[in-house]
Amino acid sequence: MRRGIAAVALAAAVIVSASACGSGGGSGSAASGPVTITWWDTSDATNEAPVFKALAADFEKANPDVKVTYVNVPFADAQSKFQTAAGSKGAPDVLRADVGWTAGFAKSGFLAPLDSTPAATDAAAFQPSLVQQAKYDGKLYGVPQVTDTLALMYNKDLFAKAGITKAPTTWDELKADAAQVKERTGVDGFAFNPQGYYAMPFLYGEGTDMLDVAAKRITVNSPAAVKGIDTLKALVASPGIAKLDTTSNGYGTIMDAFDNGKVAAIIQGPWENANVLKGTAFADKANLGIATVPAGSTGKAGAPLGGHNLVAYAGSDAAHQAAAQKFIAFMTSAQTQTTTATKNGTLPTRADSYTPEVKANPGIAGYQAVLPSGQPRPAVAQYSSLYDPLGTDLIKILSGQESTQAGLDNVAAAAKKLLPDYTAQ
Repeated sequence: MRRGIAAVALAAAVIVSASACGSGGGSGSAASGPVTITWWDTSDATNEAPVFKALAADFEKANPDVKVTYVNVPFADAQSKFQTAAGSKGAPDVLRADVGWTAGFAKSGFLAPLDSTPAATDAAAFQPSLVQQAKYDGKLYGVPQVTDTLALMYNKDLFAKAGITKAPTTWDELKADAAQVKERTGVDGFAFNPQGYYAMPFLYGEGTDMLDVAAKRITVNSPAAVKGIDTLKALVASPGIAKLDTTSNGYGTIMDAFDNGKVAAIIQGPWENANVLKGTAFADKANLGIATVPAGSTGKAGAPLGGHNLVAYAGSDAAHQAAAQKFIAFMTSAQTQTTTATKNGTLPTRADSYTPEVKANPGIAGYQAVLPSGQPRPAVAQYSSLYDPLGTDLIKILSGQESTQAGLDNVAAAAKKLLPDYTAQ
């Protein structure tokens, strides 16, 4: 969970950003001195932000014509705060935006297109799927800064003690492996975090998604989606699977169990790499196994691509937009991403940043290998809002409170309210 700055400091930062942005001129010009831009960084204030703040200072040294007002904004609050600030013409010049926010902000007119600007000079160096989900309506509105996806994290030692020599490649194999781990070691073989985002691999494994954007159809309650969630339901009810934890502390409980060798496998993202490697079960870092999520009946595996884009505020004047573009290019350069990955343990978005030093981190190397299975989110502004209703009914489905079809029909109804021009099943 990201921790943020005090409300007073944030309010002051918003005032600063308002003076630094917008068509009214802001601070700095060719005649009066350096242009001052404001950057809202939404990274973890304790573990990640110090590196980004230092990099902003490095940018200033290399670009004396630009000054950066750095503000760390709590991730949980950033989306709504940016919407409010942008609506009043006082947003920061640059925002570190979750990939799921980019389309919505672009649709609202809050973001400036970055095609053919200095910010996009190296666009060809980035993983194509990450560039794809930084676009809206055919235009580029963000530059990928860090990325992530879900994978199967597993404890190699526990697998070995159970006589298992490789990671499961299908959900049926995971089910069998979990039972074998429990039988031979006494430890739960797998634990599932019952949130909508973590259920997506079960949909992708059946060749479907929550939406069919090309057909403008809601598919979260389609036969394929029902089959995927039924597969998940059967998995969590199987021998060797940890009891479903639907409490508010469930996420932390699962991670604590995995970190300390009380559960052998989980579905998780690279944002937990650093914490996992601090656990007693992974004092030997080589004990951490990372594999592509298991495949469904289609024989294909898939997990949602996540991460953050750097985006530029459309309300800034020309001078501030030019400075923002230069800053975005610096913060997403190969050298900067290498530094970020080395110090923060995050995944770069461009291949030339995966240096030997970066890949020496087993978590980064492992997740780089599974990135090709990542599925970019559709460029639909409301898409990420569907994870919440999916998560709400997912718990009811997995707990036996409602059937899979009924639960997914509820999610589809919620989707129809958000997307009235989409056809329901």
